[in-house]
Amino acid sequence: MSSADNIKVPENILPADGRFGAGPSKVRRDQLEALLADGDTYMGTSHRQSTVKNKVGEVRDGLRQLFSLPDGYEVLLGNGGTTCFWDAATFHLVESQSQHLNFGEFSSKFTTCVTEAPHLNNPQVISAAPGTHPVAVADDSVDLYALTHNETSTGVAMQIVRPAGSTGLVAVDATSAAGGLRVEPSQFDCYYFAPQKSFASDGGLWLALCSPAAIERIESLAASDRWTPAFFDLKIALDNSRQNQTYNTPALATIHLLASQIKWFNDNGGLEFSAGRSDASAATLYSWAESSSYASPFVQNPAERSHVIGTIDFDDSVDAAAVAKILRANGVVDTEPYRKLGRNQLRIAMFPGIDPDDVAALCATIDFIVSALN
Repeated sequence: MSSADNIKVPENILPADGRFGAGPSKVRRDQLEALLADGDTYMGTSHRQSTVKNKVGEVRDGLRQLFSLPDGYEVLLGNGGTTCFWDAATFHLVESQSQHLNFGEFSSKFTTCVTEAPHLNNPQVISAAPGTHPVAVADDSVDLYALTHNETSTGVAMQIVRPAGSTGLVAVDATSAAGGLRVEPSQFDCYYFAPQKSFASDGGLWLALCSPAAIERIESLAASDRWTPAFFDLKIALDNSRQNQTYNTPALATIHLLASQIKWFNDNGGLEFSAGRSDASAATLYSWAESSSYASPFVQNPAERSHVIGTIDFDDSVDAAAVAKILRANGVVDTEPYRKLGRNQLRIAMFPGIDPDDVAALCATIDFIVSALN
């Protein structure tokens, strides 16, 4: 048996790029070169002037194209990331009561925000054990259904469908899904995400694709007597977004990297292209795990397996933490499992920017390491 410290993976086996983290994700070199090319005229300039506002407009127009948004849908953005958006939604998206599907660490966080909001009724919560997902149930008392397209902690994805017979808004946390999984705009009213996953940018920004019904809810609650801190005021975000700016100063590099990734998607076929790359990676990862003598997909139902975040269980003969440590020593990083899930597994991102060939090489690298350990 080899010492873990002495295992050197041959270069011809390793992935060309060893970044497989669930976020911040791999940033393509082309994005960095585009930022560098514009750096002298873009970085360090006012976000209230045309140089930056035009780039924000490029992001908003590009997302409309990428998601084939119907007339009347608007793209909003603001600072603070998804965590900020959850708090903002308690002020200007949930009117009285929401229903939440909890099936992992991140899908439960919005539930906590709503539960702690003193001006809202306690939410309805439908839970499922990690590794699967629950289904929303229409209820006349619910004015917002909170869904999660992809649970980053567990590698479970769910199809986004309006609850049959429902009249409430459908708000979807798409932070690790947007750009890598397909979605039909008619099935949501607010599809919100941050750009540090499939869009290969940095965190600290939220974006929301909002239907006319969601816009009406924002404007209606903003006109009510509900007190709202300006930073969480979605009406302020709406007004600023329509001017291609944010309420307070954004990170300019984040916006530029995001715009580059959206353009790459759209120039090559849009969501079919980007989601197709994740499909190819997922097919490789799960087929490898299913044929392995020591690994298997954590998510049992193939229809619920995420194509952007793969969670792979190892049997007791293999220490996944040791494998992750050796991978990191060989330049393959961020394959560790989600810490609170507590399983003997690896978590592997398969965002569109990650080359499917690198996922295949990662599988071969893991096989090499396990063989060397044994």
